[in-house]
Amino acid sequence: MQGLIVSSTGNRYEVWKEPLAEAAGGAEAATAAQEVYICQVKGNFRLKGVKTTNPVAVGDHVRFEWDAERQAGWITAVEERKNVLIRKSVNLSKRTHIIASNIDRAFCVVSLREPYTPPGFIDRFTVACEAYHLPCALIFNKVDLYDAAAKADLAERIAVYEKIGYPCFVTSAATGEGIEALKAAMQGRVCLFSGNSGVGKSALANAVEPGLNLREGRISDAHLKGMHTTTFARMYRLSFGAFLVDTPGIKELGMVNLNTEEVSRYFPEMRALSDRCRFNNCTHEHEPGCAVKEAVAQGEVAPVRYKNYLNILHGDEVEEPGLLQNKQEGRK
Repeated sequence: MQGLIVSSTGNRYEVWKEPLAEAAGGAEAATAAQEVYICQVKGNFRLKGVKTTNPVAVGDHVRFEWDAERQAGWITAVEERKNVLIRKSVNLSKRTHIIASNIDRAFCVVSLREPYTPPGFIDRFTVACEAYHLPCALIFNKVDLYDAAAKADLAERIAVYEKIGYPCFVTSAATGEGIEALKAAMQGRVCLFSGNSGVGKSALANAVEPGLNLREGRISDAHLKGMHTTTFARMYRLSFGAFLVDTPGIKELGMVNLNTEEVSRYFPEMRALSDRCRFNNCTHEHEPGCAVKEAVAQGEVAPVRYKNYLNILHGDEVEEPGLLQNKQEGRK
């Protein structure tokens, strides 16, 4: 049988029998009855060349066997993935963990208040999406909390990211602002919400789909940082013809195993200028005749994006392992 992985806890996977393509046609299909099977991985099942703590991930299309008498299932194969989002395993430093696969649009949920999302976090996320071929968009949430300074910051950030091609949404799960526009952008797609703990991912999910009743977090009074509520990724079928993968909060994103010459390719505004540099292997840092540095000086490339590029280039240390591993990992 063929199915779709919608959740994983330990070595147990929740599988929808119905192929995803048959269910993405609209509200009627999305609310249809769904056959659910609880499966395990068969034997020492592993994907060739994949060194991950979870060879099967949310979003995977799989083949599985079902024993009706024992009410038990075994996953026997994973279909080829079009993309993955990977992070380094927290407990096993030499292994990776696949957060989700086969995503149509990855939404980076950020907040400029309670908690504050640094620009570096956003750029590390966009780089990870570029590297893994995940279309990316930004959601600036909790806008109801923004004062004049935060609103000015918001306008500047939106101008930067929309200029280079990243759609931006301004929302408030508390007031409903921007929710309809966000739903329209999600319709017909498999979407992923990711971001710092406390930025309101679960609250946003509850806003776009009343009735999900996902547990919502709170902010630490001591540090104004989010407290973890979601502990593992899970896919939800939404009534307006979309699918949502809700993911655990992330404190920091570290760039791991990224070659120096690759970094600028994942900044669209730098990639567009690289052919104009004097040297083919220009790092856009110290070389003469660099079109990127000239564009930064002229304001064509945002200085904050260039600063974050240099931080990634030099592999600045971060608090938690990040999303960017070898880009071939996670692919069959």
